[in-house]
Amino acid sequence: MRAYLYIIKCSDQAYYVGIANDIIQRISEHQRGKNKFTKSRLPVKLIYKEEYADKSAAMKREKQIKSWKDRKAIERLLADEGAIV
Repeated sequence: MRAYLYIIKCSDQAYYVGIANDIIQRISEHQRGKNKFTKSRLPVKLIYKEEYADKSAAMKREKQIKSWKDRKAIERLLADEGAIV
């Protein structure tokens, strides 16, 4: 089953990196305050996604991006991929 890595930008300019099988449903959950991190940072906007063949591959990529711990590294990824920031 395919899975997605996604990055959303919150109203306070924070980034949230996550994975989902159904990206539309997951973003909707974020918008409705169903996530602890984004609940107080609404509204949120999907700005980047990558599609993977399975959840395991998406989780590996998520772990890689979260390990950067550097906002500028995420912004370089977004710029390189032409994401809307």
